Amino acid sequence: MARPFYLTTPIYYVNDAPHIGHAYTTIVGDAVSRWHRLLGEDVFFLTGTDEHGLKIVRAAEANGVSPLEQADRTSARFLQAWRQLDISYDDFIRTTEPRHGRAVGALLQAIYDNGHIELDSYEGLYCVACEAYYVEADLVEGLCPIHRRPVEAFAEENYFFRLSRFRQPLLDWFTTHPDCIRPEAKRNEALGLIRAGLDDISISRTSISWGVPVPWDPAHVFYVWYDALVNYATAIGYGEDDGRFERWWPAVHHLIGKDILRFHCVYWPAMLLAAGVDPPRRIQVHGYLLVSGEKMSKTAFNQIAPADLVTDFGVDGYRYHFLRDIPLGADGDFSFEGMLARYNADLANNLGNLLSRVATIVAKKCGGTGPAPSPDSPLAPVAASAYRDAADAWERMATSEALDATWRLVREANAHLEANEPWKAEPGPAVDAVLGSALEVLRIVAVLASPAMPGACAELWRRLGLTGRPDDQRLPEAAGWGGYPGGLPVDKGGPLFPRLQPA
Repeated sequence: MARPFYLTTPIYYVNDAPHIGHAYTTIVGDAVSRWHRLLGEDVFFLTGTDEHGLKIVRAAEANGVSPLEQADRTSARFLQAWRQLDISYDDFIRTTEPRHGRAVGALLQAIYDNGHIELDSYEGLYCVACEAYYVEADLVEGLCPIHRRPVEAFAEENYFFRLSRFRQPLLDWFTTHPDCIRPEAKRNEALGLIRAGLDDISISRTSISWGVPVPWDPAHVFYVWYDALVNYATAIGYGEDDGRFERWWPAVHHLIGKDILRFHCVYWPAMLLAAGVDPPRRIQVHGYLLVSGEKMSKTAFNQIAPADLVTDFGVDGYRYHFLRDIPLGADGDFSFEGMLARYNADLANNLGNLLSRVATIVAKKCGGTGPAPSPDSPLAPVAASAYRDAADAWERMATSEALDATWRLVREANAHLEANEPWKAEPGPAVDAVLGSALEVLRIVAVLASPAMPGACAELWRRLGLTGRPDDQRLPEAAGWGGYPGGLPVDKGGPLFPRLQPA
């Protein structure tokens, strides 16, 4: 049986439409999942929408609809965006689904039965946008530190999760599993939160009814975060299919933004320990996608819809930019000018031009039939090195490094053409060797780049005369030198990536 690989994105709030920040996380998750499928692993890729909580109630009120109508409309917009961006999810979960309510009830009931949830009263400062409580020391000039908006005073009787009991168990877990949180700076941040001491946290509400009811006290609903986090367990059968859950859970990898680190790296592992379940295998944290130096938010009016950019750059050009130009872990600042420069340099000039030149010369010198690569080509060791570096980077979810390694091979192939100038030579073995090597590079690049650009790489594959698709291949065999058989018709076609001009 193939090795399981389970990858999750955060689930996205349905109070507003999808923007390029949501898309960035989802495209990274999609590309990493596609890479692991190339390795022959049994992949399960989960995304979805978070549909409960006060923020959704208020968004619905502002739009004159019920909370469920708000959820239905906006969840459909996320589905539409992910279809447009060629997202290959295996499951799209909505927290309003009955299966999720059952899983939430089962996991929180287990924590309650283990004695780690108790009734108490609470009064504090609450940010509706975060769906989170803060203390005065957390605020910045009296405002929420994330959204820079006023907080509200809330007071009610809630059920509390006794998080304070899990300080040492969490420290012990992260000590014995040092790679659980990546990058190391974010692991240290989580450890700092835990070492500073943990307060018990309110996990239910009576002030709203839009949520999953508490099974032992239906007058309460679970506070949205302690409903939402359980989605990762819901999708693989927690509480209903023990065998399925036990197969997938040890292979789980969460991909999250740094603004939700506390919930995923402190609260969620503690909840799982309290329920008798191991914490996640890995939590990969990335930075913000900024626009003009600021985090995207509805209040800042700096959100950009993915469709606005796909119109100009195409789906694969869009995907490539965010995977190549935003190093995972750090904040990335989006600009249209930077996206245009990357598109023209890497896609139009390097990859697109390599295909166009090779196909043109094959037509003129080889009658349109591609020759096989030479086994002793100087590009063979370059291809081997590019694969090693790309594979290592994809394993770390370092998509920018993986694509840089792949494009190193593209650049070397272009340089090899320039050095040998086959367009000037007479047809014969020397020309065949140069062109065969270039075609083999294009074949390997089509496989290695397919997680980032599935559509464009499938078209590249077709133009090389190959059957099937590059994402149907299996690594590492498909990256081995000599896979292009020769004797196939090479189709130049139009520009794979037409060069774009500044507006």
